[in-house]
Amino acid sequence: MKKLIIWTIIIGGVAYAGSKFYLHREVEKSVDTAILMMSPLATIEYGGISSTMSGELTIDDIHAKIAGFKDEIVIDRLGIDTPSYFSLLELGEMARNPGAQSGGLPRDFGFIIEGIRAPVEADYAKMIYAKRLEMLGVSDAGEAANECVGKYGFSPTALKSMGYIEEVVSMSITARNGDGDFVLEIVSTAEDMWKIEASLAMAGDLVTEITKGRGYVPKMRHFNASVTDLSLNRRVEKYCASRGLSPEETMTARMDAFKFIGESNGIVFDEYLLEPYQQFLAGEPKITFTAAPNQPISLSQIDLYKPSDVPALLNLSASIP
Repeated sequence: MKKLIIWTIIIGGVAYAGSKFYLHREVEKSVDTAILMMSPLATIEYGGISSTMSGELTIDDIHAKIAGFKDEIVIDRLGIDTPSYFSLLELGEMARNPGAQSGGLPRDFGFIIEGIRAPVEADYAKMIYAKRLEMLGVSDAGEAANECVGKYGFSPTALKSMGYIEEVVSMSITARNGDGDFVLEIVSTAEDMWKIEASLAMAGDLVTEITKGRGYVPKMRHFNASVTDLSLNRRVEKYCASRGLSPEETMTARMDAFKFIGESNGIVFDEYLLEPYQQFLAGEPKITFTAAPNQPISLSQIDLYKPSDVPALLNLSASIP
């Protein structure tokens, strides 16, 4: 019996090592092909491929340089998260033989992006900020009240002045199929800035909806997002003070920036959003936004309503825990 157990362990270990080697080799081939196809647009290098028994498969230590720019983007890990290692093998088989019989996509399926690192003054960051201002068509971005609160997004200069050397962002997105709906769970963190934990429930079955292609019209059942401040609020207050704004002027500018976000998305925020948000800016560490429409609503229909009616349509509110 003892020898049987030992041999079972040995055979299992060899099988696991062999399947892992094969899986990594197949992924490397696909990644190398993708990098070659992208070579006119960017130069990309990576450290290797990793997988775990818990079902994660990632490309590690990615360094990319966009054509025409000298500064690089670094990503610590980029990949997928499945229920188990066997789910990874099943997905690999689906990729190799699309027409073969399989168990289909796992019930839970996610994406991992850890440690996207970019210098705040990178040349591409400056270009992106300039393009954003051009797209918005604004001419008052340089005014102290708008610039220090990031009304149109924080400029590289503002981020540097607030003590940031690089932006480090991580995100995970997990799709979970339920009974009659599917849920997207999103966790996103910007180091020393903020953390967002969101849950979006959509009507229907995920796989069925995806197969509709362009005919897919998502209908939201429920939305919840919590935002935790990780020092950004304090840094903004300090930077605005250095630009000559009083605490009252800073608060007014920050509330104006929040209203601008809503208006840019076809929503006029009401007191059920504005009052809790002001408390959040005043020192509360966390705020939660919730949308709970009476029935599933197509997100494409929102712009058919008056911006002032959208909060009631979505049953939109905010709260301080």
